[in-house]
Amino acid sequence: MPLPAASVVALIDTGAILAIIDREDRWHPLCLDVYHRWRLPFFTTQAVLAETFHLAKRKRLGPGSVWRLLSSGAIEMSPLTNEELPPIQALMDEYADRPMDFADATLVYVAAKKQIGTILTIDHDDFETYRLPGRKRFTILPSR
Repeated sequence: MPLPAASVVALIDTGAILAIIDREDRWHPLCLDVYHRWRLPFFTTQAVLAETFHLAKRKRLGPGSVWRLLSSGAIEMSPLTNEELPPIQALMDEYADRPMDFADATLVYVAAKKQIGTILTIDHDDFETYRLPGRKRFTILPSR
């Protein structure tokens, strides 16, 4: 599937960040290709970054590779406030049968808030399920 127009803003999820920095990850070539061809920055949330740092440590990648990617300006954090927690909780409740984790809920919330319908993620099953306002589907990169 060809990439959408590179002028489109996109979100990035934990798995894609890890795939970009981990050459051993099976998704590395596909995510890196999208990363190099896409309009930067990608947007993400504090929850995704916390999850990324935790999993990078667990995978023995270390925090340095995550910090290098962040300091490059390729990823921009979309801040969330306490007032935004109730709609994020509502999303988690809505998708409780999935279940939707907090990091995914923050991304879906930011997508709706900023009207961003494209996401770089390896979590296709979940993001094929989640809906944007108007029951719109996410455009998921890279394709399977």
